[in-house]
Amino acid sequence: MLWTESRCHVNTTRTYDASGRRAQARRSRTEVVSTARRLFLASGYSATTVAAVAAEAGVSVETVYKTFGGKPGLVRAIRDEALTGAGPEPAERRSDELQATETDPSAIIRGWARLTLEVSPRVTPILLLVRDAGVTDPEMALLRAEMDHARLKRMTHNATTLASRGHLREGLSLERAAEVMWTYSSPELFDLLVGTLGWPLEQYGDFVADALVAALLPPSPTGPIL
Repeated sequence: MLWTESRCHVNTTRTYDASGRRAQARRSRTEVVSTARRLFLASGYSATTVAAVAAEAGVSVETVYKTFGGKPGLVRAIRDEALTGAGPEPAERRSDELQATETDPSAIIRGWARLTLEVSPRVTPILLLVRDAGVTDPEMALLRAEMDHARLKRMTHNATTLASRGHLREGLSLERAAEVMWTYSSPELFDLLVGTLGWPLEQYGDFVADALVAALLPPSPTGPIL
């Protein structure tokens, strides 16, 4: 009995130790990602080194490479974190839940626009960083292509929901609908309207929603219903 109690105590201690290490690893990862984002946006991709990120975050260079695989991996991690949005659940998951529960196609599209208001301010600076760095950095050029493809794949997933329920306007293919959604979710559009022209976020969200409804869905009937 004493041996059993002792063994349980040791196992419990080890569990606590393991949980503590995992929690510390998560905190360190969060700090590294936050630091990398700040340095990349302040100094640019090329000028920011892994050593600088590690020093600012209080971890070793080896830890950064082991966890992220270098600067491209850091950028991916920053992008992934930005795509979660502001809610307790990732924006992508909330988008899927919206599509599963909502039947009105206009409401679905406007829900997507609301999620865009969460995600775009967070992810656009990073996507533009990748775009600009890709002009001279082959790794960043590949990463930009990868991110563009991932966004198009997600928009195809969203467009499939509308197409499978017969909501797309006559003559509009699934492929073209996905490309329209891909265009209106682009960081360049957000940067042009919000960053350059100073549109308020709500105005931008309304614009995207109205444009997608007009481009994707059949026109609303007009005149009296007889």
